[in-house]
Amino acid sequence: MSKRGRLRVLLGAAPGVGKTYAMLEEGRRLVGEGKDVAIAIVETHGRAATAAMTAGLERLPMRTHGHRGIELDEMDLEAVLKRHPQLALVDELAHTNAPGTRNEKRWQDVEEMLEAGINVITTVNIQHIESLNDVVERITGIPQRETVPDEVLRSADQVEVIDLAPQALRDRLSDGYVYPAERIDAALSNYFRLGNLTALRELALIWLADEVDQALLRYRSEHKIDKTWEARERVVVTLAGGLEGETLLRRAARIASRSSGGELIAVHIISPDGLRGNDPAAIAQQRSVVEQLGGTFHQVTGEDVPTALVEFARSVNATQLVLGVSRRSRLSALLTGPGIGATVIREAGDIDVHIVNHEAAGGGSLLPKIGGALSPKRRIAGFLLALAGGPLLTWALKVMHVPESITSEVLSYQLLVVIVALVGGIWPAVFAALLSGLTLDYFFVDPHHTITINEPRHLVAILLYVTIAIIVSFVVDRAARQTRVARRAAAESDLLQTVAGSVLRGDEAIPALVERTRESFGLDYVRLMEQDRVLAESGGPSESGGITDGAGDPEPDSAAIVDGPAVPAALPTNVVELEDGASLEMYGPELQASERRLLAVIAAQINAALEHSDLEDAASEVEPLAASDRVRSALLSALSHDLRRPLASAAAAVGGLRAAGGAMSEQDRKELLATADESLQALAKLVTDLLDVSRLQAGVLGITLMPVDCSGAIATALDELEYGPDQVEISLDADVPAVAADPVLLQRVIVNLLLNASRHSPPDKRPRITTSEFDHVVEIRIIDHGPGIPPERRDDAFVPFQRLGDTDNSTGLGLGLALSKGFIEGMGGQLQPEDTPGGGLTMVIALPEALGESAAERGDGADD
Repeated sequence: MSKRGRLRVLLGAAPGVGKTYAMLEEGRRLVGEGKDVAIAIVETHGRAATAAMTAGLERLPMRTHGHRGIELDEMDLEAVLKRHPQLALVDELAHTNAPGTRNEKRWQDVEEMLEAGINVITTVNIQHIESLNDVVERITGIPQRETVPDEVLRSADQVEVIDLAPQALRDRLSDGYVYPAERIDAALSNYFRLGNLTALRELALIWLADEVDQALLRYRSEHKIDKTWEARERVVVTLAGGLEGETLLRRAARIASRSSGGELIAVHIISPDGLRGNDPAAIAQQRSVVEQLGGTFHQVTGEDVPTALVEFARSVNATQLVLGVSRRSRLSALLTGPGIGATVIREAGDIDVHIVNHEAAGGGSLLPKIGGALSPKRRIAGFLLALAGGPLLTWALKVMHVPESITSEVLSYQLLVVIVALVGGIWPAVFAALLSGLTLDYFFVDPHHTITINEPRHLVAILLYVTIAIIVSFVVDRAARQTRVARRAAAESDLLQTVAGSVLRGDEAIPALVERTRESFGLDYVRLMEQDRVLAESGGPSESGGITDGAGDPEPDSAAIVDGPAVPAALPTNVVELEDGASLEMYGPELQASERRLLAVIAAQINAALEHSDLEDAASEVEPLAASDRVRSALLSALSHDLRRPLASAAAAVGGLRAAGGAMSEQDRKELLATADESLQALAKLVTDLLDVSRLQAGVLGITLMPVDCSGAIATALDELEYGPDQVEISLDADVPAVAADPVLLQRVIVNLLLNASRHSPPDKRPRITTSEFDHVVEIRIIDHGPGIPPERRDDAFVPFQRLGDTDNSTGLGLGLALSKGFIEGMGGQLQPEDTPGGGLTMVIALPEALGESAAERGDGADD
């Protein structure tokens, strides 16, 4: 069996960075060293420099496959395996093979070559990595259908990034080294935006850095290396949920920032049962701080905190650990032994440990409070058990008493004390311990029927009873407290999740919050009041004037706002005052202090919802009035100038004809008629534009979509304008498919945009019109080299009656761009302004491809 070949991957952030060129250059170098190298497949995409690099390299024959009447050339895998070169050069690893070939994907062909013992150098772009496919789509807005599984790349013996600065790549594109001239403008304005290229470059470098990091971890794991390798600083900071968390985070961030590429990692250790002894809200706040500082947050389960912390630090190859000084008092530390910090220092080994002081250091109490976590019912049950169980046990032991049974009698009373402690907690247990000690002395210790403590051992026995009772009670009380905290946290989390879910699912926020308040606290009726108006309610008054339980019939519609107050017979048991005079009234059981904390959170959300509702109402009232006022003012201003000019010209021409009568020469008569005709046509166009604007705003503009050839629409527009090659530069792509559009409206849009481009272009530079197709969207670009429009004013260009500084009153009402945008959007497309490379403005008409085969399906596209 032959040894598996080695795979070397050249990774690029985008097409055109030079991956194929670098692959061929390496192939030529190896040939010069006497290696057996052959080109299995290379895609030059018409780039002369890339094609020149194939000289001197053996090219293996291709195999032709027919698909939908088109001949497609694919790599001949059988020929490669038969030739079996020492090294094969395979371009575009993510390529999808033509139907009928041996494998669906080219990376599967490469796998067969590797299994046959052939070394392979191949190329791939970052957008084709499976795990990054959705990320790249969000960055560029363009889906990638051809992907390579991550495990294929991670199994490569060598991955290299072929890097090129984003602006350098755009310069190469502008100079025609990447795409032909007709595709340059579309590429620069879409996929090859500077921001896109910068993000893709960063993504490629991060992916490679992560791959190197994973390779290092695999090597350390395979070779059983536990010691820290300080390839880069990794600072792990421990968060315990206390107030010192933010202090520790910022100190750790400063430590990490001192080294280039330092990494901040925060970790919170929780117990296996999921119960936290600290405030979850503080942990959530500190997690947000971690993200702001550029770090990562981890939550680890561990019974022993120091051990779990050190194991986590070693698992991430940490170089430094940051902990806070213990919050325990000195006396508590003396009694309970070394704390977490001292244990971590002892176990950390070669990891540096920083113990950071903070305000909460040493502020803890000696012992936990002996508070009653058990319910009153359990305490009463404990006392009753002690009162009833003591006499019954005494009677049973008295019946069976023999002089030798004193040991069993002592243990029996001790068992009773433990059982009472488990049921009722500390005070019933202490009562049972004292009662048992006195009973034991009275009935079973000589002299009988007397209570005398004349020997120290008797006193010691009673003290032992009380001590056992306190210890067992403390354990029971702590377990009950943790159980209550866990249940409370789960209930609060469930409530907040339900509230948020109700709003996110589309429920009205205010009624949803009121409804969840009633359900969560088991209230009979809840209503949100604003002065004497009910904004929302849940539950409701019964027919007899009482309060319904929320399941009564009928229940008011909680989504409605009631004009008059529905006053219940009883007064509210709980009232929360909100902002702007609103109040939340609750009828039912009195809320406990622990419940009021959660109620405050809900009240804050209701306040936010009310404020948002008020802002929406104000905006909905003001915006139409403001928009109407702006349009009215602009319309009056425009009409006072632009309609007056053609009217005045036509009136003057007609008046001249009437005054002259038959005394006017034929030439003067024709000129006046021409002036009147031109003015009336201009007036008709202005009125038509005004009517079209009103139809657009009313949504009643009639649009008929059909397949339209872009070249034909452009030719018709040029004929209408009587523009020739000396006035407009034309560069149309013959392979652009038809678009779904209204031919008349599309022609009007092209005419409007060409007129604008001609008006703003300098005399020595003609406007240019191009077409291109990208991802089933056809773009018509009308390019000028004039002053352009500042980015902050581009939205104003599409507002009716705006001419952005034109004051000659000969350029219309300023409706051209507004109408053009409305026409294109009505046809399901977009009209967007862009900067022209070198200065100027480019208007891009983007329309969907008409139903039918796309360029990619016809086989006339090329992989990037």
